Amino acid sequence: MFKIVVADPKTRRTYQKEVSQKESGLLGRKIGDKVKGDFLGLPGYELQITGGSDKQGFPMRPEIPGTARKRVLLTGGPGFHPRRRGERRRKSVRGNTISNEIVQVNMKVIKYGKDTLAKLFGKEEKPKEKAEARTEKSEAKKQVEVKQEKAEAKEEKKESEEKVAEKKKDVSDKGGKNEKANDEKKDLKKKE
Repeated sequence: MFKIVVADPKTRRTYQKEVSQKESGLLGRKIGDKVKGDFLGLPGYELQITGGSDKQGFPMRPEIPGTARKRVLLTGGPGFHPRRRGERRRKSVRGNTISNEIVQVNMKVIKYGKDTLAKLFGKEEKPKEKAEARTEKSEAKKQVEVKQEKAEAKEEKKESEEKVAEKKKDVSDKGGKNEKANDEKKDLKKKE
């Protein structure tokens, strides 16, 4: 079984479908080859093979001929994403030809047919569903915002109460000090 991933450059969406290897007619094809979309149920569509990966997850590389897995020195993707400028690393990758070892085949649309991909793959959303989803999202956002506002208000109230309590404490401390100072002055006057 192949998992076929079809990318639509116009909508920037991808669609997946599983097809048996014999029915697909992809065995022996290379990256860059063009294929008619009839085997996927996409009449009128033309697809281009852009890559894929094998059973263990190793990606196909367009510049490596054949079907074998090889360890090659890479400077960029697919199969390696350098973290520093000029970094190179030896990685295992697959050749550019589709074989029995390949599990996923990536494709992109080159020529469009009459129907949309979403409709052909059964993923098309109805307008009502879209509107309902939007209202549900907006209601959920509003609820979150209200909760946040309440939490902020409670926090502000608590802070203001703490400030008032501190001021009262300061005033009472100062008042106590003033009374002591006054008592000391009185004692000094009496002694004189």
